[in-house]
Amino acid sequence: EVQLVESGGDLVQTGGSLRLSCAASGFTFDDYAIGWYRQAPGKEREGVSCISSGAGSTYYADSVKDRFTVSSDNAKSTLYLQMNSLKFEDTAVYYCAASVLCTRVAGTIIGEYVVRWGQGTQVTVSS
Repeated sequence: EVQLVESGGDLVQTGGSLRLSCAASGFTFDDYAIGWYRQAPGKEREGVSCISSGAGSTYYADSVKDRFTVSSDNAKSTLYLQMNSLKFEDTAVYYCAASVLCTRVAGTIIGEYVVRWGQGTQVTVSS
């Protein structure tokens, strides 16, 4: 069974840091683009960052560029998101997803042909 399990969400003060993890199982990790997406209350889900399959190119949304860093450990089938200089507007449920493709369009991240979403992890940034 294909599974993605996020962890690492927490309550943090503005300017603080968090590291999210996404543990994958049931599929060959490197065969898919794996990305981070988030959804704040009352807003649509938006793409944050992703790593493409194979070559492993990384993409970032304009809203998080230079603050967030995405990385992966293929041996552990785990995706990470290091979030620094957190802002109140980063508050959201963060999801990871495996997709056939991911790309950056108009300053945001798009995952195409998503095959699985994780259950999400809550990140709350207090002002």
